[in-house]
Amino acid sequence: MLIVGLTGSIATGKSETSKLFSQADVPVFDADAEVHEIYKDKAVVAKLARYFPDAVQNGEINRQTLGKLVLTDAKKLKTLETLIHPLVQAQREKFLSRWKAKQVNFVIMDIPLLFETEQGDDVDYVIVVSAPDHLQRQRALSRPGMTDEKLAGILFRQVPDSEKRKRADFIIENSGSIDQLRDQVDVLIGKFRALSGKQDNERNRT
Repeated sequence: MLIVGLTGSIATGKSETSKLFSQADVPVFDADAEVHEIYKDKAVVAKLARYFPDAVQNGEINRQTLGKLVLTDAKKLKTLETLIHPLVQAQREKFLSRWKAKQVNFVIMDIPLLFETEQGDDVDYVIVVSAPDHLQRQRALSRPGMTDEKLAGILFRQVPDSEKRKRADFIIENSGSIDQLRDQVDVLIGKFRALSGKQDNERNRT
């Protein structure tokens, strides 16, 4: 089973690409979605309340407030990552074990900060979803609550798109229509199925 990392900078279309893989019946591990579920755990809420009391309201984590607290504070961000990443990693291992047992050709690991968290070596191939700077900025600023300042802070924390492209095995160019995006996803699905078959053949010969 091939493990394929999917990443991309903010507003390049990574989430939409992830949905297209899922709609094609490819197993997708959504790291952001896993974090959202983890934040609902009462034990996690209690732990975060000790470090980020302003982000916990009525027994629930206010993700917008938490995001603001860590956006410009590297120490707070590191604390949050130390608390949350091991929990996400545990869910990731369960996901991989489940689909490996089902002998699927490949899975997609949707990890927004794949390079930033140094997980690139944990996957067999990396797909980077990319878009022109002006289009990326336009999409980002159209999101509710997004400001120039907030966008600048997010981009500062992310590996630049140009660097991501250099480190990618495959690049999806997302500057056109949803149909053009789907066509690129379909091509990659075919490639990964072929690569998985090649991997199986090599394993059988050894």
